[in-house]
Amino acid sequence: MSGYYKDEHRYDDIIDLPHHQSTTRPHMSLHDRAAQFAPFAALSGYEEAIEETARLAYEKVMQESSRH
Repeated sequence: MSGYYKDEHRYDDIIDLPHHQSTTRPHMSLHDRAAQFAPFAALSGYEEAIEETARLAYEKVMQESSRH
């Protein structure tokens, strides 16, 4: 990694180019663009499964403690 920053001018040929904008596709709104990076539930139903497991475990513990 020591030589990584050695060439300070490696992007000089592209650094001042204009930002590309498609001529065939409409510009995406900021709202739609932000939605791409919004958090999402990779495991849908996972929270519910955890809660149900906890509920069943709690019921089991309560049943066992009421027997003693």
